Amino acid sequence: MRLFTSEQVSCGHPDKVCDFIADTILDDYIAADPASRVALEVLIKNEHVVLAGEITSSAQIDRKAGVRKALEQVGLDFDFKLDDLVFRQSPDIAMGVDTGGAGDQGIMFGYACDETPECLPLSYMLATDALKELRALRHPLLGPDAKSQVTVRFQDDGTPSIDTFLISTQHREELPIEAVREIAGGVMETSAKKYGMNCDFRKLCNPTGRFVIGGSFGDAGVTGRKIICDTYGGGGRHGGGAFSGKDPTKVDRSAAYMARYLSKYLLKKHGLHEAEVQLSYAIGVREPVSVAVTADRNWNSTMAEELLRNFDLTPRGIIEFLGLRNVKFSSVSSYGHFTNQDMPWEKF
Repeated sequence: MRLFTSEQVSCGHPDKVCDFIADTILDDYIAADPASRVALEVLIKNEHVVLAGEITSSAQIDRKAGVRKALEQVGLDFDFKLDDLVFRQSPDIAMGVDTGGAGDQGIMFGYACDETPECLPLSYMLATDALKELRALRHPLLGPDAKSQVTVRFQDDGTPSIDTFLISTQHREELPIEAVREIAGGVMETSAKKYGMNCDFRKLCNPTGRFVIGGSFGDAGVTGRKIICDTYGGGGRHGGGAFSGKDPTKVDRSAAYMARYLSKYLLKKHGLHEAEVQLSYAIGVREPVSVAVTADRNWNSTMAEELLRNFDLTPRGIIEFLGLRNVKFSSVSSYGHFTNQDMPWEKF
């Protein structure tokens, strides 16, 4: 028997607010100029928003309007103060990208497993689905900031059951904690049933009892701090690079999407239980430095060679294969980059 736990955070979590702002502004640039180079970081605390990074584009975008649009879509309504510390991309970096090379060195992992229809870990999908269900309620007395965590118990034969389900959700002061827990408990059971799981699990909701002050007024938010929530809930390894605020010439984003596609491709083609693909790049170099495959927890050089034969793994090749110039990145900046099965890296 073993226990495995994954967490997720909502679109109103301060870190996710920052990711959404970064990707909303990125989408605006790419829509106006598909060749835009964007590397944007966002910080938020209380009503203060800081933009920092490098953008090179022929488009003239009102970034403050982008921040306002993102906040409104999350459901946040306050006057904000903006510090804009955005400059042009370094010509040293551009020199390598202009010739089709990677904009930086780095390692990226893709992962897929057979635990769910989405080929993602069961604990991760339950935690993610619960927050989507909570958001879909549009309850007038619940705030946009929420977190979830699910522990799944696997018997020795692999049979799973939910052991513990946790939701902490922001709420208005006039909503009693008993009502919050009833709402959250119903959401937990809805998600459990959706995945054919048991409902006799331990339920935890707002364990401290009160969660009125949330979002940036409870914690500071920064882009790129929820990389495990963005990917595999800890079920697969992570190379460390965040996604949001980066245009697709950045292999942190594009190669991670491709690695996910390749792991799912191998899982389905070869009937695996679990597949993991690692890609690595060097700045200014087109081809990956290495491609590694772990299939059902064993290294598999034959599958790695199969990927090299059948796919163009250059940054430019990945962008064209996945159509990354036509993706609305803000649509995946919350609730996981691999949970939406309509995205090009999820389709076959």
